[in-house]
Amino acid sequence: MTDPSRRTILRGGACAALTGLLPAAPALLPGCTRGRPDPTMAPDPSTTMSWFSVDEATIHRVLAELTARGADAADLYFQHARSSSVTMEDGLISRAATSVDQGVGLRVVVGDQTGYAFTEDLSLPAMLAAARTAASIAHGGSPRPPVALTPRSQRDYYPLARPWADVAIAEKLPPVERLDRLARAQDPAVEKVTVSWGDSEELILLIDMHGNVFTDRRPMTRLWCMVTARKGGEVQAGSANVAARQGIEWYTDERLRFLAKEAVDRTMILFEARRPPAGELPVVLAAGASGILLHEAIGHGMEADFNRKGTSIYASMLGKEVAPKFVTIVDDGTQPHERGALNVDDEGVPCERTVLVDHGVLASYIHDGISARHYKVKPTGSGRRESFRHMPMPRMRSTYMESGPHSRDEIIASVQRGIIAETFTNGQVQIGAGDFTFYIKNGWLIEGGKITAPIKDINIIGNGPEALRNVTMVADDAKLDFGGWTCGKDGQSVPVSQGIPTTLVSKLVVGGENV
Repeated sequence: MTDPSRRTILRGGACAALTGLLPAAPALLPGCTRGRPDPTMAPDPSTTMSWFSVDEATIHRVLAELTARGADAADLYFQHARSSSVTMEDGLISRAATSVDQGVGLRVVVGDQTGYAFTEDLSLPAMLAAARTAASIAHGGSPRPPVALTPRSQRDYYPLARPWADVAIAEKLPPVERLDRLARAQDPAVEKVTVSWGDSEELILLIDMHGNVFTDRRPMTRLWCMVTARKGGEVQAGSANVAARQGIEWYTDERLRFLAKEAVDRTMILFEARRPPAGELPVVLAAGASGILLHEAIGHGMEADFNRKGTSIYASMLGKEVAPKFVTIVDDGTQPHERGALNVDDEGVPCERTVLVDHGVLASYIHDGISARHYKVKPTGSGRRESFRHMPMPRMRSTYMESGPHSRDEIIASVQRGIIAETFTNGQVQIGAGDFTFYIKNGWLIEGGKITAPIKDINIIGNGPEALRNVTMVADDAKLDFGGWTCGKDGQSVPVSQGIPTTLVSKLVVGGENV
C-alpha cells in the first residue's frame, strides 16, 4: 500500500502475460454453473443474480447478517472480471494471457466506521462468514430488517456491438500485426517495435441494504505501441497508446495509422531535442495529455476524503476563489465510451457531471456516500473501488478543464522565454500540500513568442493550488487525452480520463540546464 500523503504516478504499463496463446473465453468459475448472461443485452438483474448463483433469499440472509449489529449503509458488491492480453515483439507474438476473477465484497458503514470483508467463494456459508467479519468491525444500533429487492435502471454510456467475450484471439492478432507493420514503415531508423494489446469486461451486481439492485457491464480496451530507433550510435525510445470503453470495431485502420505515427513521431523528435534552460519559467501546458498535472496536482486535493480529514489544502476553501474567473474544472463520468466513464459508481449512484471549480470558485468536492453524508450533500457518483477486494472511496473519473477565452497562438505569442510541456511520463505529488514534480518526455522551447526547438528529459516542479492561481491564459481547444491512464490511490488502481486546453501557467520551476 502506498503512503496516502505521497504518490508516485506512472502511465499504466503493459498487461501481465503468460507464455503461450490461451483461449479468449475463460471457463466458468465454481458457482457459475447456470451459463453466462446474454452479452448483447443490458445486464438483467435476475439473470445476473443467476450468473453469481445467488437468489433473493440468499441476498436477504447475507444482508441480515451484515446489518445484524446496526448499519447506516451496507452493500454487497459482486464482480466477475475477465481480461486478455497479447504482446508482439520484433514481429513475433511473445506473450498472451487470459485471466478470470470473481468474488463479492461486503461493506457495512456506521458513522465514520467501515467494516469490510470479501470472499471469492460465493457459497452461502462463506458469504455469511464474511458478513459477520465486516459487522464485527463496524457496528452500532439496531438490526436492519430485510426489504424487497428493486432493480434500478441507468443509462448506458458504453454499449458495444460485440462484447469482448465473443471476440476470439484470432481476431485480435490482425490489428496487432498491422500496427507493428505501420510503425516500422514510418521511418527507416525504427529498430524495434513492441505492440501490447489488452481487453477486459467486468460484470457488476450491487445490492444495498435498502433493496436497490444495480447491474453494469464494463468493457475496456487499450492498444500500446512502443518504439526504439537508432541514428548512428544514438538510441531513443518513445510510445503512444489509445484506450476506451470500446469494442474491436473501434480499431479502424485510421486509428492504427494515427497510433503508429504518434509513437514514431514522439520518438524521432528526441534526436533533435535538447534540454531547455533551468530556472523559473512560464510553462504552456499542451492540450490533452497535460491533464495529468491537473488530475494529480489539483484533482486529488478535491477528493472529499482528504478534505473531510483536513489533509487537503482545499479543506476550508469551498465557495472561495481558487483560480481566475475563466477557469472551470469538471469531473465527469458520463462521457460516452471514455475510459473514465461509468453508468453507476461502485456504490450504485448514477454518475454525473460534477463542476469542481466554477469560473474560478471552488464549487464542489468529489464525493462518495460517506463524505456526502458528512457534508450533508448528495454523492456525486464518485465512489469507486478497484475490485470486490476493496472498499469504495472518492475517486476521479474524467477530469478536465473547460475551454477558455484565448487561442493557442495567442498564448504562445505572449511568452518571451518559456517551454511547452507536451507529453508526461511520471511524477510525484504530495496530496495534502499539492507539491509536485513531473517528468516531461517531449516538449518545445518558446523564444520571443515563437516555438524554436524541441526539448526533452526535463522536470517541472511546483505546487498545484499555486499553479492554479497562476494560470494566466486558457485556450479554446480543450480536449481529452486519448491514452489509457490509470490512477493509483491508497493501493487501489482505477481507469480514468483527463484533459485540458492549452494553458499558460505564469511560472513553474523547470529543471533544465544551467546557461
